Amino acid sequence: MPLHIETPLLESDPLSKTAGRRIWLKLDALQPPGSFKIRGIGAACEAYARQGRRRFISSSGGNAGIAVAYAGRKLSIPVVVVVPETTTERARALIREQGAELIVHGAAWHEANALAQSMLGEDDAFLHPFDDALLWQGHASLIDEVAGAGMKPDAVVLSVGGGGLFCGVVEGLRRNAWDDVPIITAETMGADALARSIAANERIALDAITSIATSLGARQVCAQAFALAGQHPVHPVVVSDEAALRACTRFLDDHRVLVEPACGASLAVVYDRSEVLDGFRNVLVVICGGVTADMAQFDRWRRRGAGA
Repeated sequence: MPLHIETPLLESDPLSKTAGRRIWLKLDALQPPGSFKIRGIGAACEAYARQGRRRFISSSGGNAGIAVAYAGRKLSIPVVVVVPETTTERARALIREQGAELIVHGAAWHEANALAQSMLGEDDAFLHPFDDALLWQGHASLIDEVAGAGMKPDAVVLSVGGGGLFCGVVEGLRRNAWDDVPIITAETMGADALARSIAANERIALDAITSIATSLGARQVCAQAFALAGQHPVHPVVVSDEAALRACTRFLDDHRVLVEPACGASLAVVYDRSEVLDGFRNVLVVICGGVTADMAQFDRWRRRGAGA
């Protein structure tokens, strides 16, 4: 059995009414570790376990580290996760609760990643949070499940950080012969590396991550994500932190599920009736995760003025 579960696919009446079209939700926030990450990371960890690797090392802004820690516990393999200082206290606690060793290092993910890679030994496996073909193959299972349910969307809305989910969804669309289905990529201002790269026609690196959506906090998308953005129909959208937070609150009211601002970016596209949705009747939104944020964290963001 894989380490991930098949998650519900449901049509959202509240979002459909708001957006004036049929909105379908793929609820990967209900995965056991709380995000879609376990699809790819679980597949990669199982592959490395079969190779005889004796320790997993990962860098993460939160969700990937939780997924690696969960997979390591399930496979009885020790895990070390390096996170930056921006990772929420809740995410740190969840990584520790899975039995992993947690190291906090650096102001941003790329600094934590450098330390994690420097720790690799001969018997270790490195679990990159988004730039690994094993991950993309695992994430593609999300689209396999949608295809298995018999619902072909006119477009897919998903959030982009480093690009791992995007790469996996493109792979899933391709292997189900859905190459014609466009992807609407959602990012928050200050974590919008893909949108800026598409606009500049080159893969750029942000000077810093200034968004509260730290789960989107990769300064640069992976090379595969940028390449696929030039091959597959993509419509980039950038929303404010305020819009992402409002969307999270509305989604909690509508569906009793708390998601983090990284996921709120995708939901904001729908709640704010972005013109990018024009012409699409059946829209799939990937509800990617929310376990790294709790209501206390949302209150802190609002006190900072982000939710005003």
